[in-house]
Amino acid sequence: MTDLQPAPAPIALDVTGADIPGEAARLREQGRLVPVLLPGGVRVWAVTDVELLRELFVDWRVSKDAAQHWPAYIAGEIPPDWPLISWVSVRNMFTAYGKDHQRLRKLVGPAFTARRVAELRPRIRQITTELLDGLAARADGVVDLREEFAAQVPLRVITALMGVPADLRPGLRLCVEEIFSTAPRRDPQATLAEMVSILTELVARRRAEPGPDMTSLLISRRDNGADRLTEQELVHTLLLVISAGYETTVNLLDQAIYQLLTRPELAAQLRVGAFTWSHLIEETLRHTPPVANLPLRYALVDIDVAGTRIKAGEAILACFAAANRDPNLYGPDADEFDPARPIKEHLSFGYGPHYCLGAPLARLEAVIALPALFGRFPAMTLAVAPEAVKPLASFISHGHQRLPVLLDGQLGADRAAGKSGR
Repeated sequence: MTDLQPAPAPIALDVTGADIPGEAARLREQGRLVPVLLPGGVRVWAVTDVELLRELFVDWRVSKDAAQHWPAYIAGEIPPDWPLISWVSVRNMFTAYGKDHQRLRKLVGPAFTARRVAELRPRIRQITTELLDGLAARADGVVDLREEFAAQVPLRVITALMGVPADLRPGLRLCVEEIFSTAPRRDPQATLAEMVSILTELVARRRAEPGPDMTSLLISRRDNGADRLTEQELVHTLLLVISAGYETTVNLLDQAIYQLLTRPELAAQLRVGAFTWSHLIEETLRHTPPVANLPLRYALVDIDVAGTRIKAGEAILACFAAANRDPNLYGPDADEFDPARPIKEHLSFGYGPHYCLGAPLARLEAVIALPALFGRFPAMTLAVAPEAVKPLASFISHGHQRLPVLLDGQLGADRAAGKSGR
C-alpha cells in the first residue's frame, strides 16, 4: 500500500497571468501533484509532471464530464458566473467521457482529416499574403502584430473552414477572448449565452444555405446521421472548434514572433540551417504553450498517485506550462528556449483520447505564416522594450495583449535600446 503524504496548503493561481513561467516553476517545485485554488476558491489538483499527465490522460478513472463526475458542479456549488463556467458546462467532445466522447470525436474527425487540412494550404497562403500586403502598405509606423497578423491568420482560416459569414466574426472573436480570460470583463454566463446565440444563427444560415464547410458537414450529420449530434452538441461543438482553432494559434504565432524579435541570433541560426521553422514552432509550443493550464478533469474513484490520494470527485488541472519544462525530461536547461533541442515532444496539444484534432492545422498555419512574415520584413523589431510587452489577463491563454513592432526595424531597435530621446 502506498504511503500517502499530507497535502500542502493550496496555492491560488494568479488570474492576471502576470508571470505564467514563474508560477509554473513554483508549482513544479512543490511536486508532481499540487493543490491549487482557482477563482472563487475552487480547489483542484494541479499536475505538473509530464509522465503523470500522460498517465492520467489515458486513465479510465479520469473524466472530463463535469455533469456526470464533478460533485461540486452537480450540487450547484459552482455558480453560473464562475469565470471558467464555459470550460465545464458545454456539451461537446471536450467535456465528453467514454462512448459519448468516441461518438462526438467520430462525427467531428472528418473535418480535420489530413486531406482536408492539406486542402487549406493554398487558402492559408492567400490569407497570409493578403495580410502582409496590407502591412507593407503602412510599414512606416507602429503595428500591433498580434492584432493585425497573429490574430487575423487563424481567425480567417477557422472562419473559412467553418463557413462563418463576415458579420458574425467580430462577435465570436470577442466571446472567445472572454472565455479564455480568467479575469473576464463581463458576466461569463452572458458571454456563453451570446456565443451560443451567434453560433445558433450560424447553424440556421448554413442549414438554409449549406456549403462545402465544416458547419454544413456537421449539420448533415446532425440531421441525417444514425448516431447523430443533438442540437446542443452541434452548437457547442462549433464553439469548441472556433475557440481552439483561434485562440491557441494566435498565441502560437504571437509567442514565436516574440522569441524571434527578442533573440536576433535565432534568425541567423535559421538562415544557416541550425534548425528549421518546424523546430522553432515545436520549441515554441513546448517552451511557451498557447494554453498554459487546461481545465478540468475529475477522478471517478480514489486514485493514489505521486504519494497523494486524489479522492473521487476531485478536479484536476493540467499544467502544460509546468510539465513542458520538466527538467526530468528536458534536462537542466528546460527553461531555455532552444529550437535545436533534441527532444521536441510536448503536451501542448494534449495526449491520448482527447489529443487536439486541430493540431495539424495549427502547425500548418504557423509553418506558412511565420516564414512569410519574416521573409517580407527581415528588419522588423519590437517597437518597445521586451519587458513592456504585457501578458494576457489569463492563466489559461498564454500570449500577449499587444505585440507592437516596427516593420522597417531601425526605430524599434533605437527605442528598445533607450536611444529614442524620450
